[in-house]
Amino acid sequence: MNAGTRSGTRADARARTGAPRVTATAAAVAGLLLLAGCTGGDDVASPTAGATGAGTGAATSTPSPPASSPSAAPSATTPPPTPLPTPTGDTGGEPAAGDRCTSAVLTGSLGAGGGGAAGSVTPDVVLTNTGTVPCTLQGWPGVSLVGGGDGTQIGAPAVLDRTSEHPTVTLAPGGTALAALRIARADDYDAAACDPQPADGLRVYPPGDTASLFVEAEGLTGCAAGDVTLLEVQALRPAR
Repeated sequence: MNAGTRSGTRADARARTGAPRVTATAAAVAGLLLLAGCTGGDDVASPTAGATGAGTGAATSTPSPPASSPSAAPSATTPPPTPLPTPTGDTGGEPAAGDRCTSAVLTGSLGAGGGGAAGSVTPDVVLTNTGTVPCTLQGWPGVSLVGGGDGTQIGAPAVLDRTSEHPTVTLAPGGTALAALRIARADDYDAAACDPQPADGLRVYPPGDTASLFVEAEGLTGCAAGDVTLLEVQALRPAR
């Protein structure tokens, strides 16, 4: 046998011997893959007893109850307001029969008076009972000039003439009481000392009252300077 024939024979032998090795190796790899696939499928299908998660929770939990229906809408009715405390003291109503007359049942005006001395005028402050029961007045009314269209007090209030008699006056419904008022003329004072201001009328406080009446009066002038006093008032007396 020549050299070429021997070489070809050895190559054929190697080819025949290698084919089974490749086939065996492929078969072994395929077996390993099949084994791995079977093992992975078992893990997914059969989780361990201690495992937790969404899947396990869904399999073991009971169905959730249906969502509750929304509560009824609040009523549109406005709740009643909280009662206010009952007022105490003077509520501004009509006094009981025989009690002190208050500004709630009185009106004020200016009467003619008895004529003034030189440099002053002396009208009467007139208080009238507009209530339905008798009431009483005793003492001096508080009086001051006001202006500015808004009740601003002008100057000092009236001085009380303590020498005048001050009886208790009972006013029947419609009855009146008078208090003599002296108003000095602002023109008799130096303008710089007086600071004259036109007045719209008088603010009058009935005796013992903290609420006032406005008495309109034309042609009056007050002194805005606080150290000039133009007014003096006597105690109330019955109308004759």
